[in-house]
Amino acid sequence: MPRPTAKLTAEDIAPVTDAHGPRNKIGPTGRPLPDLPVPQRPDKTGPAQVIAMCNQKGGVGKTTTTINLGAAIAETGRKVLLIDFDPQGSASIGLGVQPHDLELSVYNLLMQRDITPAEVIRPTRVENLDLLPANIDLSAAEVQLVQEVAREYTLQRVLEPIIPNYDVILIDCAPSLGLLTVNALTASNGIVVPLECEFFALRGLAMLTDTIGKVQDRLNPKLEIVGILGTMFDGRTTHAREVLDRVVQAFDERVFHTVIRRTVKFPETTVVGEPITTYAPSSSAATQYRDLAKEVLARCPAG
Repeated sequence: MPRPTAKLTAEDIAPVTDAHGPRNKIGPTGRPLPDLPVPQRPDKTGPAQVIAMCNQKGGVGKTTTTINLGAAIAETGRKVLLIDFDPQGSASIGLGVQPHDLELSVYNLLMQRDITPAEVIRPTRVENLDLLPANIDLSAAEVQLVQEVAREYTLQRVLEPIIPNYDVILIDCAPSLGLLTVNALTASNGIVVPLECEFFALRGLAMLTDTIGKVQDRLNPKLEIVGILGTMFDGRTTHAREVLDRVVQAFDERVFHTVIRRTVKFPETTVVGEPITTYAPSSSAATQYRDLAKEVLARCPAG
């Protein structure tokens, strides 16, 4: 049994505002927080880093992370495209788009050769953040793609023309390891794995890393894990701290220093259809996603 992470004091987890940054402060992962620079606005747009938000377990914060990480990166002046690749259309709803009202979605882009990305992509209320929406039609693609030649490369094919138009593309994957998720991993440079800090979420991580390894070997050798993100963390519980500690012991520096804590504000943002960075810009949750954006951009310097 690994030793649980030591319980953190309020001083340890408080935002650091001194001139020397967060150096020597111990974060919730039990490691010193890095002193990351504020991302500078890029001189030009593209080519995009494509990052899949992937975990076959549902309810671990994939969609919440995709929306808020995308918005936080967009705040740095980078052009971001968020792809809703889940038939439930949760990312679309979270950005104020009703899936049942869509005439065109990512499904049409995948299955119809005469549809262009410009016809489907729509701007959001967040500056520099665009959305490629989805609805229940996407569930049919899983069956229809089985008959296609090079079916694992379908998403990569449709994204290729727009890679130069964005700095970062985030794909919100469905909670499964089916053909849609394999398409997302094949089209991506990197993966962010949101992981709820509870035992059952931890059990599925081995299955996910096995799938990632197979995609790397057979379809996309450039695919890398950008980081594993602890979500829904409650530092007051021994269980959450033990789970986070086990993940850090197993994956070490692959685990992000930033941890997303539980808050009632995330459900509120879904109702209003906007990210936490605009709904409650001064909240601790918004700060956590801005810190995550710094880490992601530091690990993907071309983004």
